[in-house]
Amino acid sequence: MSFVQIIEVTTTRFEEFQALEDQWRKDTEGRRPRMRLMACRDRDQAGRYLMIVEFPSYEEAMRNNDLPETDRTARRMAELADGPMGFTNLDVISVDVD
Repeated sequence: MSFVQIIEVTTTRFEEFQALEDQWRKDTEGRRPRMRLMACRDRDQAGRYLMIVEFPSYEEAMRNNDLPETDRTARRMAELADGPMGFTNLDVISVDVD
C-alpha cells in the first residue's frame, strides 16, 4: 500500500527551503527510497506551502526518515518556517486517474 505524507509550512524563505531539499537530494543520491514529491504554493494564503510526498510503502517512508541527512535537513527546514510545520500521514486506499 502506498503511503503519502503532506508537510505544511508557512515561510517567507521558501527559496532557501527549496535549496535545502535540493541539497538533500544530492546528499542521499542512491540511498534514499523511491518517492514522488510535489511542492505546492497556496493560492489563497501567502507564504503557505505544502509538500506532498508519495512513497511505495510506509516502510520505505520510515527508511527515508532514518537517513541522517533527512533528520538534519528537516531540522534546518524547521528553522526557516514562520511557525510549527504540520505533518499528515496517509495510507493510500485508492487512486483514480482519468
